[in-house]
Amino acid sequence: MTTHTATTEQTGARTDEAAALIGDSRERIDALDDRIIGLIQERMAVSAVIQEARISSGGRRVNLAREMEVLGHYRDALGKPGTALAMTMLELCRGRI
Repeated sequence: MTTHTATTEQTGARTDEAAALIGDSRERIDALDDRIIGLIQERMAVSAVIQEARISSGGRRVNLAREMEVLGHYRDALGKPGTALAMTMLELCRGRI
């Protein structure tokens, strides 16, 4: 198999130029995904601090009004799929309930 065939098969592109563009863009997406994962991990740590403070002061672990604000923020910024994304993020940040 030639390099051209391997590159176009891996990217689905029909030209070397398109395959190169797709390859470069995928590298960018991978780097962005790494940053997003790091930011979510950071958010999880901050959320744990908030939960601990709330619980130690006699409050509940989860503040549903705040979660609704977060859901609205993501929905407003990203549309309906933003709500699902925010729900997943909130689930990750709650830890075990």
